Amino acid sequence: MSQLKRLDVSLIVSLLLLGGISCLFVHSSSVNFAQYSSSFIIKQFIFYFIGFFIMFGISLLDIEQLKRIGWPFYGLIVLLTAGLIIAPESIARTINQAKSWYQIPFLGSLQPSEFLKFAFLIVVSKVIIAHQEKNVRPSYLADLWLLIKIGLIVLPPTLLVYKQPDTGMVMLYMAMILPMIFFSGIQKKLLVIFTAIPLVIISTILVLYVRFNEFFTEKILGSLSGHQVSRIYGWLQPYEYTDSSFQVRQGFLAIGSGEIAGKGYLNNNVYVPEKHTDFIFSAIAEELGFMGGAFVIALLFFVIYRIVLITVEAKDSFMTLMGAGISSLLAFQITQNIGMTIGLLPVTGVTLPFLSYGGSSLLSNFMLMGIVMIIHKSYRGYMFKVED
Repeated sequence: MSQLKRLDVSLIVSLLLLGGISCLFVHSSSVNFAQYSSSFIIKQFIFYFIGFFIMFGISLLDIEQLKRIGWPFYGLIVLLTAGLIIAPESIARTINQAKSWYQIPFLGSLQPSEFLKFAFLIVVSKVIIAHQEKNVRPSYLADLWLLIKIGLIVLPPTLLVYKQPDTGMVMLYMAMILPMIFFSGIQKKLLVIFTAIPLVIISTILVLYVRFNEFFTEKILGSLSGHQVSRIYGWLQPYEYTDSSFQVRQGFLAIGSGEIAGKGYLNNNVYVPEKHTDFIFSAIAEELGFMGGAFVIALLFFVIYRIVLITVEAKDSFMTLMGAGISSLLAFQITQNIGMTIGLLPVTGVTLPFLSYGGSSLLSNFMLMGIVMIIHKSYRGYMFKVED
């Protein structure tokens, strides 16, 4: 009980507020439309209850216990992810052209790729810390070997997830791992090269799209699945490719119709596919308007702000790496989800943390919050404090 008193109260209160908002709008976004058989509020409430229980349970661990569970948990989740390839449709049904979930009787579905975030966070942090301890005097060769080891840990399961296909989840992994690599202490020249490679790739793709559109269409888009191509065109030209952009255009309509103050709770009337999951922000903006949407965004970024402050005061580098990965992951996920609902970014199936309906996503994020609570309760002065 004494350990629970050392948890971050403001973070817990913020998560409770997000839980209340989530349950309300998961209910309102499904109850008003015949496309949904029933409201999902009871399941979401249960997911939140289990999520808090998991967060508090993880927070009772100390940092050494957390390290010990890293590799076994990683192995288990990688096996579950690989198992989806051979699992029959009776236990791993294809949903929205992706085979990413196990069907669990009475509990719904389980998405292993969500829990890879927790596994990657611990295992990659352990590998980086072991590298730092072994290589007191850094060298290019040693740092290159560190990048290879991280690649061997991350890339095989990430490729399995990409093949499901789930591009959005792959983006989340990268958003979490890259800041950890930047804080790993590797040589600056290697960091410059490491940063330049994706920038060159993205710049090349943009140039090909603008200046050599035919080549872009045949070679770049031709290498993607039909589902991925339709999403890209639905994002770039939503009013020309109306079939693939229906969800995006309906999201525009829902958010725009909310105006400044919104239509009021339960007064949403614009149907958006997956409104209770990936597009829950459109329901919030429709019913609460710009002011309500801004409040929700502020609350989400307050959670990230608290995580950053807790990370800065972490007592060792292992905790700092994990805190950096979690805050970067959530910041990217929030930006990507809200960006796709307003048309700034392509639709990727990324949920809005702590708000979208979905057990696996919610529980995996609460596991990450459990790590944040471990960091918070482990304070022993300030990491960057100069001793007299």
